[in-house]
Amino acid sequence: MSEYEQATRLRGVHYDVRGANMVEAQRMEAAGERILKLNIGNLAPFGFEAPKTVLQSVIVHLPESEGYSDSRGIYSARTAVANYYQDYGLDVDVDQVWLGNGVSELVSMVLSAMVNPGDEILVPAPDYPLWTAQVTLTGGTAVHYLCDETDEWNPDLADTAAKITDKTRAIVIINPNNPTGAVYSRAVVQGMVDLARKHGLIVLADEIYEKIIFEGERVITATLTGSDVLCLTFSGLSKAYRLCGYRAGWVVATGPLGKAENLLEGLSLLANMRMCANVPAQHAIQTAVGGHQSVDAFCRPGGRFYDQLHVAHEMMVKIPGVSCVPAKGALYLFPRLEPDVYHIEDDEMWALGLLKEQKILVSHGRGFNWPNPDHFRLAALPEADILRDAIKRMGDYLATLRS
Repeated sequence: MSEYEQATRLRGVHYDVRGANMVEAQRMEAAGERILKLNIGNLAPFGFEAPKTVLQSVIVHLPESEGYSDSRGIYSARTAVANYYQDYGLDVDVDQVWLGNGVSELVSMVLSAMVNPGDEILVPAPDYPLWTAQVTLTGGTAVHYLCDETDEWNPDLADTAAKITDKTRAIVIINPNNPTGAVYSRAVVQGMVDLARKHGLIVLADEIYEKIIFEGERVITATLTGSDVLCLTFSGLSKAYRLCGYRAGWVVATGPLGKAENLLEGLSLLANMRMCANVPAQHAIQTAVGGHQSVDAFCRPGGRFYDQLHVAHEMMVKIPGVSCVPAKGALYLFPRLEPDVYHIEDDEMWALGLLKEQKILVSHGRGFNWPNPDHFRLAALPEADILRDAIKRMGDYLATLRS
């Protein structure tokens, strides 16, 4: 009897944030062990609650959420998103907005609509691995431009320019950055946009963390692309509004839309094929985007996002042989394990050892398409006292490797 195998298009597709070590953590939990999961930015288990006004909006609209919505999303939610970007001076109307089941679904839809076999998409290294996985799944090639750790993880513009070929179709900008916590300056984003303009590339702006900034300027990429560079901006409710499980996101198209009619028609076709995004969650968008922005308090001194990232950084750099660029935004640190101190050949196995020895789950750096086994991502979501204990235990584990 023949074996049943996965499709060949899945070869080379990886999403190690929920990979083998996550499976082992689940096995350990099933055996009664308590695991501290610092591998993903899942906010609810750490006591981050959604704004009550947003929850109330969903509850009130539940009776009218039983049928399909417009495949692009309900009108009031798309209008709220359009208005949000209008406040930044962008000429956006409701027909330029598509809603989806989180940014992840919309990334898949957009790349499916635009990528042909052999197309190249510039993706940062390190990256949020969904981008590389979805480019690969659609038959394209993810070409990784380097972000420079010695320059606060800003993109290396020279390296980016050197990797543009006649097959390059688009460039992905993740700002604020996951996994590094970098917040790009206006000049850096402008440099990336100028490369797109020079080479006729589409800009894919992943801005899901654009409200979670501790230091630096909030830069909406689409404000720099103008009327001549097509920009597709992705954001949603998962992080700033603490609504990961609602799966409510959007993509907004700006720039030369007349030249993009065929591409956007393809995006609408894919939206039609999945019928619509989760309707109850769509009713959260208008209240969330237009209401009181409670996330601001989390990002100031005394707020949990701010304080927890600072505590985590302060403790990580006290561990011998560990260096770490401070996070200016997002929810993560991307520490470096100095190769002269820690002779790690397989960072996934290093993370597995941490899981088994200290019951702490983190994501290894190569899972974010970083080329060397010398980094890991830490989601700084537990309260400060829990983080202190966890990082002390990491230090204990690392001490055994130094010895």
